[in-house]
Amino acid sequence: MQLNSNRIFALAGFGLLAGASLSALQGCDPVDSAGLPGCDISCPTKGIAEGNASISGIAQVDAFFGAVLDLSAAANSVSASLRAELDAIARSVGLEPGASSSEIVAGINAKLELAIDVDAGLTINVAPPKCEASVEVAVAAAAACDAELEPGTANVECRGACEAGGGVEASCAGTATLICTGQAPGFDCTMGTCEGRCELELGAGASCDGTCRGTCTGNCSVVDAQGNCAGKCDASCEGTCELAAAAEGNCKGACTGSCTYTPPSGNCEADASAKCEAMAGATVQCDGRCEGEITQPSVSAECQATVDAKANASVECKPPSIGLTWQWSEAYQNDPMLQAEFKSWIKGFKTHTAVMLAAQTKAAILIESLEDLGNDGVTALESAGNIVSSADVVGTFKLTNCALPQLDAAAELAGSASASLSAEVNASVEVFTAVGIN
Repeated sequence: MQLNSNRIFALAGFGLLAGASLSALQGCDPVDSAGLPGCDISCPTKGIAEGNASISGIAQVDAFFGAVLDLSAAANSVSASLRAELDAIARSVGLEPGASSSEIVAGINAKLELAIDVDAGLTINVAPPKCEASVEVAVAAAAACDAELEPGTANVECRGACEAGGGVEASCAGTATLICTGQAPGFDCTMGTCEGRCELELGAGASCDGTCRGTCTGNCSVVDAQGNCAGKCDASCEGTCELAAAAEGNCKGACTGSCTYTPPSGNCEADASAKCEAMAGATVQCDGRCEGEITQPSVSAECQATVDAKANASVECKPPSIGLTWQWSEAYQNDPMLQAEFKSWIKGFKTHTAVMLAAQTKAAILIESLEDLGNDGVTALESAGNIVSSADVVGTFKLTNCALPQLDAAAELAGSASASLSAEVNASVEVFTAVGIN
């Protein structure tokens, strides 16, 4: 993904503001009137490049600069996370940190070609990463930007699932459905989705949508040194079935992992997390974290982009479950030591890949938000020219002489963060493609 910094912060359209000058500062001398009431006409010593968003004293303008700082910091954090995982994979295949994506891909392919049967290949099931945005951040951003917003009136709607408080007393209003995630009552998750371990009754046998550890009555993709199945079973599995969220989580035994279910009693277990899930196409009022799309509080037009940007900067994406199955190559078929070494490597690779998938998902949100902020956020500065009264000497001065000169620095800050993030995203995509993750 590439991001054009010229699109982010277009400097056109500021003719109205640029026309203002020190001639408007009636009664204030820029040098000698610092002590006069209402005549603080100096600019802050630190600008946006030093992490300062309080440039003009005008709420929607400084909120815009604050959004640039928040998004840039979030982009830099995700970029660093992606690079750390790429370096970890590089070390696992004998490369130095900082290795190029093509070098990393070559190292991965060399590992796979030695251990896995070429014809069977590596089968990967990946659940989409789940992301949550902070409603609290969105509400605070709206209040900071829009001075006309009355305290306590900022409501946020969630199109998806909203974190519900109250523990066993958690409930959902309207048509929203209460969803619990945790240990299922009596380990029975037949009416929900099991992620983790599913204990199957020995002797009974059942289909396993994940990794069968025990006896497979059909063909097993991976067999351990003791002759037991340790991979995908195409028939009945007797023993333990390890389920990933990507495998639909159909558990016909005892789910000792995590179960996501709708409680028949209307209440979650004490140790379960609770969410209110909106019906398709609907929204639910939300005060916690929203897994889905946030409908921001109703704010003025010049604040919409900045509120969206701050909410998106707060997004947290959880690493998804990844299921891997394969068949051993001839060289590894009867060598327990080689098999153990590869299993150890593939376990680490799964962990690094899951973290990168979550980071990549957040990166897409941040890059799009930077584009939206660049296209729409400058409206805050344009509209400020109409908001600041011609009699507001200090406001006119700070808008023209403090805020406008910071636009270049804001563009450079966001552009640099976006370029670095895009480069790491592109590198991670090459790694995903090499193992069949699209």
